[in-house]
Formats: sequence, C-alpha cells, structure tokens
Amino acid sequence: MSNGAAAAAAIAQAIKASGAIVRVLPEDFRRIVDKVEQPLVVVSVGRFLGTTYHYLTSYKGLIFYTRSREQLLLKGSTEYVHARSIYIPQ
Repeated sequence: MSNGAAAAAAIAQAIKASGAIVRVLPEDFRRIVDKVEQPLVVVSVGRFLGTTYHYLTSYKGLIFYTRSREQLLLKGSTEYVHARSIYIPQ
C-alpha cells in the first residue's frame, strides 16, 4: 500500500471512530454545555486570518462542535482541555 493510500485509509478509519460530529452555532453550544453538571470542553485557538476559537464537547453520545471569533463564556464548572488544534472532517 502506498503512503497516500495508507494515509487515506487512516483518515477514513478516524472518521468512522469519531462518530457523529454535530456542528452548532455558538449560542447552541453554550446551551448544551449548560445542561451538563460538570462539562468537559476541548478548545483550540486558530490564528489563520484572525483569531478563531474552536470548541468540542460531548452530550448524550454525540460530539458537538462550534467555532467563534470571540471566546465563549461557559459556566464556572467547565473543565477545559487545551488542544493545539482540532480537526473536523468535512
């Protein structure tokens, strides 16, 4: 198997493993986080053409993703994991 084919197979497997990723608006993401008693949120900051904040969290077996030009203010009990980047398959 060539390097390109191996990389494509690895990406396809990662997409299958990640399950459903639901893109939502920042205000909907905030509402989802508010429903969880002790939420865990993964956040990364992109700096391509301005600052963009990327957020991931899980709720009832689904993964929710949003991005925002402004940092989201989430409730005080939120635990954050700061990632170098977040890749969401198209």
